[in-house]
Amino acid sequence: MFQKVSYKELLKATDGFSAENLVGVGSYGSVYKGSLILKQETTTTVAVKVLDLKRRGASKSFMAECEAIRCIRHRNLVKILTSCSTTDYKGNEFKDLVSEFMPNGNLENWLHPTANDEQLQRSARRSLSFMERLNVAIDVASALGYLHHHCGTPIVHCDLKPSNVLLDNDLNGHVGDFGLAKFLGEVVINFNSEQQNNSTSVGIRGSISYAAPEYGMGREVS
Repeated sequence: MFQKVSYKELLKATDGFSAENLVGVGSYGSVYKGSLILKQETTTTVAVKVLDLKRRGASKSFMAECEAIRCIRHRNLVKILTSCSTTDYKGNEFKDLVSEFMPNGNLENWLHPTANDEQLQRSARRSLSFMERLNVAIDVASALGYLHHHCGTPIVHCDLKPSNVLLDNDLNGHVGDFGLAKFLGEVVINFNSEQQNNSTSVGIRGSISYAAPEYGMGREVS
């Protein structure tokens, strides 16, 4: 279902992964804005997430994200257009994910804008109204409801935070970054403990203040 793209095409789309096109840096890589010719020969503005494979867990994160987004579709999830796993011109391993571009950046920058935030400077806005915040919260809840209850296998995001909630032109919320996702198996409950057959991308990880509380009790995320 996914269009194949080459390293050369991605290099051209992002002007050589230039600093001018850098829109964000995460735990396992950097995200660049680019213009890519996709199906039907139309040029589309995309977000290209390039994995820093020198970081421990980056390859597992890439595989986990590919597995998570392979068969899930929801209006409040960031849509992945394609991925690329190859080598660059120097012979180094190269992995990236190409997703739809969200022109209004992430929720973190709207809630806590910085002086050099170009996205907000261009929009000449510094805060979200109460109704806009409420609508984003509903969007995120809708995405989680789908992941937890309406997938073939329930998926737990494991790193849900404002910087992983992206906003489109109309400030609709879209949950992204499934690099730490867990896939929940059947749950067996007895009087003393709860055991779950889970698969995970990189074990117990997450962002400070956003990790699942079960981890602090020595249990699996639920």
